[in-house]
Amino acid sequence: MPTVGRILREHIKQTVPFEGKAQEAMLNLFVASAHVRRRVEQVCAKHDLQFSHHNVLRILRGAHPDGHPRCEIVERMLDPSPDVTRLIDKLVDRDLVQRSKSPEDRRVTIHTITDQGLGLLDEMDPKIQSVQQWFDDRVSDRDLQHLSRICEGIYADFAS
Repeated sequence: MPTVGRILREHIKQTVPFEGKAQEAMLNLFVASAHVRRRVEQVCAKHDLQFSHHNVLRILRGAHPDGHPRCEIVERMLDPSPDVTRLIDKLVDRDLVQRSKSPEDRRVTIHTITDQGLGLLDEMDPKIQSVQQWFDDRVSDRDLQHLSRICEGIYADFAS
């Protein structure tokens, strides 16, 4: 069984000791997160999407058929992009998302996922689920609960 920290040191080719347990844990979190995200990004790339595009489509699927204004999409994103309007523009150009004026307030634009967008997500879902299964196969149920609790403790009080 590998000792904790050895795999990380080998991965990042670090020869000096870590500054402390917090640094080692943070670096492990960064490396693990990047590794999992790359697997999801590979699925997205096969469908000519970025991770953020997929995230917006999933948000809008959850709001289907009502949709959301841009500000609500930004608040729900896993990793808010500085230019969500440009992200949504690309989805609109591909007929995956449509824009319409809010009937309550004509100044507000509502974004909804199209049938084509829903179909694309349906096609991608099994591939994303296989990434989730790959993750599940590597982490025990008990550790998954601990990991979620730890992560929530890290970002719970974060003011964005």
